Amino acid sequence: MDKKRPISLSGIEVFTSPPKSKKPQKTYVPPKREVQMSPDLKHPFHLVEPSPWPFVSSVSVLILAIGAVLWMHKIDHYLFGIGVTLLLLTFFGWWRDVVKESNSPGVHTKTVQRGLQIGMGLFIASEVMFFAAFFWGYFHAALAPTEASGFVWPPKNIVPFDPFHLPYLNTLLLLLSGTTVTWAHHELLRGDMKNTAKALLITVLLGATFTVVQAIEYSHAAFALKDGIYPSTFYLATGFHGFHVIVGTLFLLVCWWRTKRLEFTSTHHVGFEAAAWYWHFVDVVWLFLFVSIYWWGYSK
Repeated sequence: MDKKRPISLSGIEVFTSPPKSKKPQKTYVPPKREVQMSPDLKHPFHLVEPSPWPFVSSVSVLILAIGAVLWMHKIDHYLFGIGVTLLLLTFFGWWRDVVKESNSPGVHTKTVQRGLQIGMGLFIASEVMFFAAFFWGYFHAALAPTEASGFVWPPKNIVPFDPFHLPYLNTLLLLLSGTTVTWAHHELLRGDMKNTAKALLITVLLGATFTVVQAIEYSHAAFALKDGIYPSTFYLATGFHGFHVIVGTLFLLVCWWRTKRLEFTSTHHVGFEAAAWYWHFVDVVWLFLFVSIYWWGYSK
C-alpha cells in the first residue's frame, strides 16, 4: 500500500496519497536464444536423431537421374517430374528439421554454429570450382579459336548480346541487392528486426527482378544452345548462374520469413549468414560473367 503523507491546511492535517508515476512504455525485445551447452551433455557437439532424409534424398536423386535419361531419349517424362517433386519435398523436410534444431535451446552451441559456418564455406568453395570449369571451357575456346568457329571469336555466325543493354541492368540489380543484404545484416546485428525484414524483402524483390530480366534476355537471343561452342558455354555459364540466383532468392525469402517470426537474434543467425555469403558469391560470379563473357566477348 502507498503511504499517505499529511498536508497542513490552516491547522487541519489532510492525508493525501503521493501522485502515481506513469509507467514506462514497454517495448518488445525478442528473447535471447540459448546457445550454451546443455547441462546433460558432456560435449558441445550436436548428435542428430535418426532421420529418413538421407535415404529419401538418395532415392529421389536416383529417380531424377533415370527420369532425365528417359526424358532426353523421348521415352517418358513423368518419372523426371516425380524425381524433382520428391527432391523438393526432401529439401523442405530436411531443412525444416534443421530450423527446428536451431530454435531448440542448447542444441546449436557455439561449436555447432562454427561447424555450420565452415560447412557453408566449403560448399561455396566447391561452387567456385564448379564455375571455374565453365570459365575454363569458355576461355579455352575464345583464346584459341578453331576451324569450327572460323578461327575467330565470337564465331562468324553468332551475334552476341550488347553488354550495356539488359546485362548491364542485371549487373546494377545484383550490385544493389548486395548492398541491401549487407544492410539487413547490419540491422540484424543491431537487433532491429523490422528493418532487417525490410532490407531482406527488397533483396528478394531485386533477385526476382534479375530472373525476369534474364528470361527476357534469353527470349531475344539470336542463337540457340545447339549452334556451336559459343552458345554452349554461354548458356551453361549464365544459365547455371541464373539457377543459383533463384536458389539464393528462395534462401533469402526463407530468412525473411524467419525474421518476421523473430527466430533470429543478434548473436544467433547462422542461417542468415549462410544466405548472405551465398548471395555475395552469386554477385561476384556475375561480375566475372559480365566482364569476360558479355563485355570482353562482345568487344572481340
